Amino acid sequence: MIRPILPAFSALLLAGCTAASQLGPAMTPMDIPEVQPAEISTETMREVTRVLSSDEFEGRMPGTPGEEKTLDYIVAQFTAAGLQPGNGDSWFQDVPLVEITGGNFQPLTVQGGGETLALAHGSEWVGVTSRETGHIDLTDSQLVFVGYGINAPEKGWNDYAGLDMRGKTAVMLVNDPDWQSETLDGPFGGKAMTYYGRWSYKFEEAARQGADAALIVHDTYPASYGWNVVEEGWTGPQGYAERADGGAGETLMNGWVQQDVARRIMDAAGADLDALVQAASQKGFKPVPLGLSVSTSFDNSIRRFSSKNVIGILPGAERADEVVIHSAHWDHLGRCKPDEEGDDICNGAIDNAAGIGALAALAEAHHASGPAPRSLAFIALTAEEQGLLGSEYYAANPIFPLSQTVGGINIDAPQLAGPARDVTVIGGGKSQLDEFLDKALAQQGRTATPDAAPQAGYYYRSDHFSFAKRGVPMFYVEGGDDFVEGGKSAGELYRENYTRDAYHGPNDEFDPEWDWSVVEPDLQLYYLLGRMLATSTSWPNWLPQDEFRRIRDDSCAAAQEPGSGC
Repeated sequence: MIRPILPAFSALLLAGCTAASQLGPAMTPMDIPEVQPAEISTETMREVTRVLSSDEFEGRMPGTPGEEKTLDYIVAQFTAAGLQPGNGDSWFQDVPLVEITGGNFQPLTVQGGGETLALAHGSEWVGVTSRETGHIDLTDSQLVFVGYGINAPEKGWNDYAGLDMRGKTAVMLVNDPDWQSETLDGPFGGKAMTYYGRWSYKFEEAARQGADAALIVHDTYPASYGWNVVEEGWTGPQGYAERADGGAGETLMNGWVQQDVARRIMDAAGADLDALVQAASQKGFKPVPLGLSVSTSFDNSIRRFSSKNVIGILPGAERADEVVIHSAHWDHLGRCKPDEEGDDICNGAIDNAAGIGALAALAEAHHASGPAPRSLAFIALTAEEQGLLGSEYYAANPIFPLSQTVGGINIDAPQLAGPARDVTVIGGGKSQLDEFLDKALAQQGRTATPDAAPQAGYYYRSDHFSFAKRGVPMFYVEGGDDFVEGGKSAGELYRENYTRDAYHGPNDEFDPEWDWSVVEPDLQLYYLLGRMLATSTSWPNWLPQDEFRRIRDDSCAAAQEPGSGC
C-alpha cells in the first residue's frame, strides 16, 4: 500500500512513557537500550527485489504457479540469512482463503412511511456478504439509524445504547463523530481517523450487536474516496481468511448507500439527515428507529483455495518466548490490465518485492549481530492485496501468542528514490513505540514527518493493522518525502509519479539504474528499532485513550501468570 499525495497536515503528536506490564492508565518510562548500527547489505535487498519482481514469478498472485516459486525463493533467502523455521519444523503457516462473488442482485427495497424505494445495485447501493453461503435473503429488516456505529467504552460512547439489534439493519455514517475538526483535538482524535471510523470496524461492531445487516452512508470527504471506489471495490470478488464458523457470526449483508439515497430514505422516515448527523456527533446520542423496513437478495459463488505465510525466527538468548516481529507481504496482483505495449504482469517491484528484500537484509544483519535477548521473527505475509488476509489469518491464529509479542515493524512499498532527511510516520502519537523511534532517529540525525492526511486512516490499511487491532503495538514508518536533493517538492513529485504511473500496474518493475544506497538509512532505522525492542525489558503499550489500549490490556490480563507475557 502506498499513500497518495494529500495536502500537508499538522505536526506529529509525540507520545510519552509506559510499561505495558502495568495494566490501566498508569504510564512509566520505557527501557530503551543503546544499540549500535549494523552492517546491512543493500545488495541483498536489491537482488531479492530483482528476482521476485521478474516476469518468471508472474506477479506473485496467491493460488498461482507464481506463488510456489515465490515461497521456494523466500525460504532459500531466509535460510541463507541464518533464520530457522518459525512454525515448529516448518517455514510455513497454511492460510485457507475463501473468495465470495455476489451475483443476481435484487434491488434494495425500502418500505414504510407510505413509500417504496427500489434502489439500483451499483449506482445507488452496494452490498456483500462474508457468510459462506450460496444465497442471501434479507427480508423486512427494520432500519435503525445508529449514528457512527461506535461502541467505545473507554470513551463513554455507545451508539447502540439500549437497543437490541436482532431483526434490524444498522444505518450509519462514515468516519468518526469529530472528523470535521480542523485540529487533532476531540474525543476521537479530531481530524485524524481512528479505528472506529473505518468501515471494517463498523461492520464488525454491527455483527457483534446482532444486526441483520449494516449500511454505511457514503460521503466523499470523510471517506477519503469517491463512490466510484466503493462501487468498484464492493461489486466484484471479495476475499476472506477462512473462519471456523464459515462467517455465520457475521451480518447477512454489509453495504453502502449513496448520500443522496440516504436523504431519500430519511425523507421517507420523516427525518432529516443533516439533523441526524448533527445529533450523532454529540456524546449521549441515542439510536433512532426509522419506521422503515429493508429487503434484498442475491446469490453467491464460492471459491476456496490455500496460500501460505512464510515464517522464520532468530531465537532469543535470554527471553526466547518474547517475540518482536518484522513483517512484509510477498504477494502482488499477478496478471492485470495490459499497458500500451501489451505487458500484463503486475510485477510489484516496490510493492512489495522490495519489502521482502528488506526483510531478508534485516534478518541477515540481526543474525550477524548475534542473538538478542528476545526472539526476532520475520514473517512474509500472503494476500495483502486481497484485503490483508494473510496478516488477518496469522493474527487470528498466531504462531507466537500475541500476549508474548512485544511489538513489531511492518514494511510496505519502501521508498527507493531518496535519500531523505526524514521518515514519514503513520500512526504516530498512538503508542509508546514513539519513544523508541525518537531515540533511533536522534541517533541517525533524522526527523519524523507526520502523516500528511490523518483523516484518511492509512494506519488501518496495511498488514500491521491486523496485529494492532488485536492489541500488538506496531510501527508503520515509511521513507521520507524531504529529499536531500530537491527537498519536499522532489519527494512529493516522486510519490505522485509512482502513484500515477506504476502503482498496481505493469510499470512497477525493477529498474537496474536504481541507486540502492538511498535505502540504507531506512534499513538501518528498521534494524535499530527491532534491536531496541528485542533488547529492552519493557513492553510498550498504547496510550491510555487509544482505541487499542483496552484490547492490549485484556490480552495482558489473560496471561497465565505475572511475567509470562505483556
